[in-house]
Amino acid sequence: MAGIILLSILGIAFLMLIIITYYLHHLEKDDQFDTDANESLWNKLGESKSYVYTGIVLTAVGIIAVIYLLVKGSPWEAHLMEWLNIIVRLMHITFGIAWIGASFYFVFLENALNRTKDLREELAGNLWAVHGGGFYYLEKYKVAPQKIPKDLHWFKYEAYFTWLSGFCLLFIVYYFNAAALLIDKNVLDIAPAKAIGLGIGSFFIAWFIYDLLCKSPIGKKSVAFTIIGTIIAIAFAYGYTQVFSARAAYIHFGAMLGSIMVANVFFVIIPSQKAMVKAAKENHPLNPELGKNALKRSIHNNYFTLPVLFVMISNHFPSTFGYKYPWLILCLFSIGAAGVKHYLNLKEKGQLSAWVMPISALILLAAAFISAPPKNPGECNKTVSITEVTAIVNKRCIACHSSRPTDDVYKVAPNGVMFDTPDDIVRKKDLIMQRVVVTKTMPQNNKTNITQEERDLIRCWIEQGASVK
Repeated sequence: MAGIILLSILGIAFLMLIIITYYLHHLEKDDQFDTDANESLWNKLGESKSYVYTGIVLTAVGIIAVIYLLVKGSPWEAHLMEWLNIIVRLMHITFGIAWIGASFYFVFLENALNRTKDLREELAGNLWAVHGGGFYYLEKYKVAPQKIPKDLHWFKYEAYFTWLSGFCLLFIVYYFNAAALLIDKNVLDIAPAKAIGLGIGSFFIAWFIYDLLCKSPIGKKSVAFTIIGTIIAIAFAYGYTQVFSARAAYIHFGAMLGSIMVANVFFVIIPSQKAMVKAAKENHPLNPELGKNALKRSIHNNYFTLPVLFVMISNHFPSTFGYKYPWLILCLFSIGAAGVKHYLNLKEKGQLSAWVMPISALILLAAAFISAPPKNPGECNKTVSITEVTAIVNKRCIACHSSRPTDDVYKVAPNGVMFDTPDDIVRKKDLIMQRVVVTKTMPQNNKTNITQEERDLIRCWIEQGASVK
């Protein structure tokens, strides 16, 4: 009953916040106010909008938390977690597309600007473009226009909500199921709370190191900064694989880069832009270093995008995190992907390089080559029957992959994969080969202690035709 009452209170608060937000949004469009008065009032309420939006998000999170507590331990718990996973993942992808798309577009603008021909003195460059059946003309000012326009769009919420939804997804997928997905006792036997603390704490440490490096004299030397930054990134990748399961290590590496990216927006890029706007409005001298510093951090974010995208999709491909040295594949692919982005950035500037793309491609191919399974995994000295394979599956896999799982974490078969009958096993033989035999990423963290001999028996059965007879 207490939970229901609390849920009702949160629901009312949520509705009140929606009403306030609606009122604030439409206040500036109300014709009963004159323009100057309306602008003044809206400026006074500007900061309130941010608090209202934050309040809405926190209220929504609170409602979900209460619902989770109400259904915890019931058959609805797994259903709720699955739908939370779907909804938050969709939000994360949507906001991520908007953020990364904006990053790609504005770095392209920066690289492709006309900086020499027929420019006004106050301009740093301009660009003509055609898209969607229309022509566009864009101008970039050296510092700021003489008069700041009233309607000035800020690109920040894409970053904030991408990070926020990603952080929520980290909890939903890994932290709420820490014992199953975050911790691998074969790597490090650690308490869930401690593992979560190490994961979150590492994001702050990474930002502190990165920000310190940017502000140091090394930050002004591109080559030295890139080399040292890459070494630090490799150290984090290796460290994560020594603490978490390989799959969780990959996600934490991506979350670490994503946290640095959003911190760049929140602590450097947006404050610099606000300071420039304020100085322009008050007719104070503008510090051009603010814009240069914000641009540098924005370019850093641009190089982080492809490694982060790789991490986002790598969890669906166990040949990446399933390699015996998962940190090596993570680093090779991240470096190669960043190299591809460097090539694209050079191309946008009209500065083609003959070696950047080939070397990046070789690095990516090296990751695929070294993670390939052995050509001769071993001989099969006898014919393996479906009865033997079914016995192994029932002992090692059926606790999760069943119509009625008995696992202490999974109450619904992961990804709908079930092995209740021999025919079910045969239908999934290719998946079993990849996950159980080649990458050895199933059972999850080898929770049921499957042996190498059992894996070899399954492999032999599949190589012999996966017969049900």
